[in-house]
Amino acid sequence: MLNDVNVNVTDGLLKLSELKGDGVHVKIGASPVTSGTPILITGDMTPANIRALLGYCPLADKVIDSVENGANVIYCIPVAATTAGTAGTVTSVKTGTGTLTVSGSPNNAFSVIIKVTGTGQRNTATFKYSIDGGYSYSGDKTVPVNGAYAIPYTGLTATFAEGSAPNEATSFVAADTFSFTTTAPAMTNGDATAAIAKLKYFNTEFEFVHIVGESEKAFWVAVSAARDELATDFHKPLLFVVEAFAPTTNETASAYAARLIAAKDVFDYDLQVVAARALYTGLDGITRNTNLAGVVCGMYARTPVQQSIGKTRDSANMDISNAKILDLLPDGIEEFVEDIDGANFLTFRQYFGLPNVYYVTNARVMAPADTDYLYAEDTRVKNKIAREVRKEGLQLLQDDINLDDLANELAKRVIFMREPLDQMIKAKEISSASITAANTQDIATTGKLSVIVRYKSRGYIRDIEVDLGRSK
Repeated sequence: MLNDVNVNVTDGLLKLSELKGDGVHVKIGASPVTSGTPILITGDMTPANIRALLGYCPLADKVIDSVENGANVIYCIPVAATTAGTAGTVTSVKTGTGTLTVSGSPNNAFSVIIKVTGTGQRNTATFKYSIDGGYSYSGDKTVPVNGAYAIPYTGLTATFAEGSAPNEATSFVAADTFSFTTTAPAMTNGDATAAIAKLKYFNTEFEFVHIVGESEKAFWVAVSAARDELATDFHKPLLFVVEAFAPTTNETASAYAARLIAAKDVFDYDLQVVAARALYTGLDGITRNTNLAGVVCGMYARTPVQQSIGKTRDSANMDISNAKILDLLPDGIEEFVEDIDGANFLTFRQYFGLPNVYYVTNARVMAPADTDYLYAEDTRVKNKIAREVRKEGLQLLQDDINLDDLANELAKRVIFMREPLDQMIKAKEISSASITAANTQDIATTGKLSVIVRYKSRGYIRDIEVDLGRSK
């Protein structure tokens, strides 16, 4: 193994019963774009700019969500989708004699409604369409003379077929509707882990990774193993954010919550599974039924590492307006947020008394019960210390020291490596810290300097109890 500075995390020190946001991140997701190197997205790009680079795809959607919510630098790794998107069966509610079919390969998950607004046939009838289940509609369009209308941004073509003679003129009658849903193109577990492997030799500094697309427990386990390899063998301590599987068609909130809780036993304090879903109106004006991991990553990108993204204080600006989150999904999920949060998934909630806004409940990570790292703010601080202390340590490699004055020689190196800890204390990212040389050192034989870093995190107000009573 090559010489380096290895950081080992010691867990279990706090016994919790006793008790600067770097922000750059990587996104991996399905995209029609091919690129041999990560694609740089910056916070000043518009949705059109982003889609020009990434295509119309789930990856672009989540990048737009993150940029809207504070991300300034994102490196994107587009992955060709092994599983193509599909369009479901067209259903209709109509009195006209015409029909509608759909063709093409959808580039995302859509809920499409085509509503006839003016009676007629091809080249005379008019319609409008929605790709978000009726929350927003296009302006009126005329049915094309050849019947084929390419729905913008979707990869789909709707084809209007006229009724048989002599009823062509009433092929499409005002208020007739045609609707269908699509699935998004998706990566396999192998696609995603192969993309994660590209991070081994990606030498630009970044803090966390977001894997775009709903996923199952088996994938979380695979990501955990890949993350551990990056941290252990490639000195890249990273928080990984993944998206929980979506509710199935007609699945109740109770059944969905039970399915999530049954999958909770994945234990990795550097892995976060976002279970929050919502009808969310993006920066592009499109309302989507989406996992909120893109929003969460934007929050991380703009907050210091020690700050909880569930912070409610006004100055934190962690609230999401109900003009953005129209509703949490599936319907009725609010009743089960406490249980899902307790199973270590990230959820959103509303507080009675803080109207018209949503907050992250807790920035949970998939942590075992006895860990010192229960929340993303714990993990982000830990990872930053590991990164920054290692960078100082790298400057000491191959140093020669006087073995006859070992204590003083080691003290000088320890003081040098303490600098990032002092900076984090000054920035109020941690409360205090110490760094010492291990008592037993055999540098003459091993060539290894062993140091011990201990730090006290910031404290967090998770609950408030008020004793209320009358006084004389």
